[in-house]
Amino acid sequence: MSAVLHDHITNIRGQFPALARRAGERTAAFFDGPAGTQVPQCVIDAVSEYFVQHNANHGGLFATSRESDAVLARAHQAVADLLGSDDPGTVSFGPNMTTLTLSLSRALARTWSSGDEVIVSRLDHDANFTPWVLAAADAGATVRYIDVDPVDCTMDLDDFKAKLNDRTRLVAVGCASNAVGSVNPVKEICRLSRSAGALTFLDAVHFAPHSLIDVHDLGCDFLACSAYKFFGPHVGILWGRRPLLEELSAYKLRPAADTLPDKWMTGTQNHECIAGTLAAVEYLADLGRTVADDETLSRRSSLVYAYQAIMEYEQQLIWHLIEGLRSLESYRLWGIDDSLRHAERLPTISITHSQRKPVDIAEELGRQGLFVWHGNYYAQPLTERLGLEPDGMIRVGVVHYNTLEEVDRLLTALRNPA
Repeated sequence: MSAVLHDHITNIRGQFPALARRAGERTAAFFDGPAGTQVPQCVIDAVSEYFVQHNANHGGLFATSRESDAVLARAHQAVADLLGSDDPGTVSFGPNMTTLTLSLSRALARTWSSGDEVIVSRLDHDANFTPWVLAAADAGATVRYIDVDPVDCTMDLDDFKAKLNDRTRLVAVGCASNAVGSVNPVKEICRLSRSAGALTFLDAVHFAPHSLIDVHDLGCDFLACSAYKFFGPHVGILWGRRPLLEELSAYKLRPAADTLPDKWMTGTQNHECIAGTLAAVEYLADLGRTVADDETLSRRSSLVYAYQAIMEYEQQLIWHLIEGLRSLESYRLWGIDDSLRHAERLPTISITHSQRKPVDIAEELGRQGLFVWHGNYYAQPLTERLGLEPDGMIRVGVVHYNTLEEVDRLLTALRNPA
């Protein structure tokens, strides 16, 4: 077990009130993180404090509005630090990643025409698939689909290279699969796309709780994620290169500002949850300062330490789970199962049973206080490719507040069905 985070796990879990929930005689074990993580007390407090102390709309010339705008400005800076950007104006908030992606896809589609091409991946969540398919149809553009290797559920990079050409206008791929945990070679994809003159859009929703993001190192043009996947409230986040955000025409109301970041944030924002997002980033930064034993670290430097510790801890939990599944002959693990390829997967797995439906197993586990997901989790392009519709799979996600004991409970339950 990673000595760094293992030594702090009791304190970490103590910061998440939901983890004390009981399910019958057992404490609930939350393996549903890929659908949304639990939140620490500091996030709950930040949302409450906003309502009590600073609740006002944007741009007023009075105390609470000015205080609210100051909170929002700090949130933009915090998320910029999380994403590796030095420009908080390039960070936009919205209801969720899906809504932000639909909005941006509509704006980009106005720059496309017949003969242009868009590339999407069958490994992706539908939120980074259908918006671009719809936008391409509106513009008369052609959609190309990157295939998936069904054996290990990884993206076929050779297929991508074959489909990328000088007519490609946009490549939209996920940093990692929310269904099977496969990590995509997005830095290489961005490099190849840029060489072909295409823009890139990365879905980092599933990636953000597990690995540190650096938009400039990745070389992408746009990136989206969601705060509720990295221990924050239900808020979507969009980052883009400033020249592109400034040049594109946003669908917005006439009185709305044309300056960043307001240009891409249509309507009144969810201020209280943006305040909670600021607190979520600070939670991660404080974790980094704790494991580094250095309270003087900058936010970005702290995040580097935090994510390194998170990655080491989560990897040991998920490979313990994968090794345990090897002895369960009735189950099939979808995705990478070779520990030598650990860098190619996140701590998220999906399994199917040779005889039982995912919904029945998920319901049974839920009665035992083991919270897992079932179905396709909106990764419908993948479940269609794997021939797993309509039942889908059972998904188990590990985050840094989970424990080895919880993983063993899950394995016992899978080994001995009720």
